[in-house]
Amino acid sequence: MKSRILVIEDERAALRSLSLLLSDENYDVLEADCGQTGLTVARQEEPDLILLDIRLPDLNGLQVLEQIRQETVDAAVIIMTADTTSSNAIQATQLGAFDYIAKPINDEHLLVVIRRALEYRNLDRELRKLRTTPPPQPLSGFVGHSKAMQEVYKLIGRVAASDANVLVSGESGTGKELVADAVHKFSKRAQGPLVKVNCAAIPESLLEAELFGHEKGAFTSAVSRRIGRFEQANKGTVFLDEVADLSPALQAKLLRVIQDRTFERLGSNAPITVDFRLIVATAQDLAAAVATGKFREDLFYRLNVVTIALPPLRDRREDIPFLVQRFLGRSERPVTIRQDALDRIMAHNWPGNVRELENVITRALVIAPGGIITPECIQFADRSAQSSNWLEQIPYHDGYWPVIRQVEAQLIRAALGEAQGNKAEAARILGIQRRLLYEKISELGLN
Repeated sequence: MKSRILVIEDERAALRSLSLLLSDENYDVLEADCGQTGLTVARQEEPDLILLDIRLPDLNGLQVLEQIRQETVDAAVIIMTADTTSSNAIQATQLGAFDYIAKPINDEHLLVVIRRALEYRNLDRELRKLRTTPPPQPLSGFVGHSKAMQEVYKLIGRVAASDANVLVSGESGTGKELVADAVHKFSKRAQGPLVKVNCAAIPESLLEAELFGHEKGAFTSAVSRRIGRFEQANKGTVFLDEVADLSPALQAKLLRVIQDRTFERLGSNAPITVDFRLIVATAQDLAAAVATGKFREDLFYRLNVVTIALPPLRDRREDIPFLVQRFLGRSERPVTIRQDALDRIMAHNWPGNVRELENVITRALVIAPGGIITPECIQFADRSAQSSNWLEQIPYHDGYWPVIRQVEAQLIRAALGEAQGNKAEAARILGIQRRLLYEKISELGLN
């Protein structure tokens, strides 16, 4: 069903221009040239969104907005104003306007804001339905009773019922994939597939075919048709991990799939329509990536409909004992942990978060004498463990490129050791793209 947009604008040329723009974008457009007419149309037609000029011949736009909010008109409101620095713009947001747009209006920016407003409005409707519904418990895979995690559980419970795009943010090792699992499990798409793709783990040259598939003969090694991940996820959920690592070209293609729900396999011009819910995750600051031009702003707005931010383990230390017990419970033999060993765990800063804790406990289970974990069993990565003279031990007579390969291998081993085997963190330490690190690990035989 088309979204209905009411445009309240007294300038006929501007009103006509906006109507044509929105009609071309497949919206159902309603028009009003003054505040009173706009209020009447809003009450009778129940639009999904209202574009409201702040200067009208009869009522001030803020007066119209205030009446809209006092009545039962359930519409997102975007204010149009020539002066974004005035108190009017601030007052508009305080009265409940979703956003305000500066005149003269930039069409592309307006369309992005409209899409965001409609998505937020639809999500808000779902949230209102769920406010009296407790969050689903337990959430499989999650451990923690801290206030921070309780908020995460509540948000998962509310978001799962909608079809809105979800951005999961958090440091590496905080459990972003578990959020995707839970959102899918408690959604109306739970009977459909959950298809996961780590965008950083697949070389750029292969990622497009992985996501969208290809026809036989699309490229040299395409010996048969391949169904892509989006096509596999029809009627289900797509989870794109490390979405910040997408190339500009793939960002553009992803934006189109989100907007149109169609794509073509490589080597084909036939459009394929898919029905999916999108969840993405990143350990990076996407807003900062947008500011530096590394990530598309329009794609960011489409992905950032709802954000679930996972706290680092150091900010929810009260959950650590429960996590330790969970990991100890995996042992095939009875194991206990001494209080002084637990104290050592509690004092650590956990840069690798839950994943690092799991690795530390797994190692402790192996070396614990007599099934008792002592402080000596709790071993953290030694950031200074690498030999200071390893360069001197390299046989330079082997030639330039063999030596370079040895240096690369040593650097990668050191970074992986410091990162507790976490490749994403190792790439950050080395200051290189994760995709390059994966390629180097394969090339140097470091698997």
